[in-house]
Amino acid sequence: MVRRRAKAAGIETRIGNHSFRATGITTYLNNGGTLENAAAMAGHTSTRTTQLYDRRRDEITLAEVERMRL
Repeated sequence: MVRRRAKAAGIETRIGNHSFRATGITTYLNNGGTLENAAAMAGHTSTRTTQLYDRRRDEITLAEVERMRL
């Protein structure tokens, strides 16, 4: 259902239920949440599992882009 709706919305990226979990956890952490609380909300017994959903390292900041000299 998720993939079908994403395709209908014009989203070409492969997306699934774990994409929602990763987005939610990353957003929570970006807004000052703790890894321990994110793990509890996700139902993980270990924060190491929650770290798999943390996509903050994948984001490029404007400052990083401006440092690039093309």
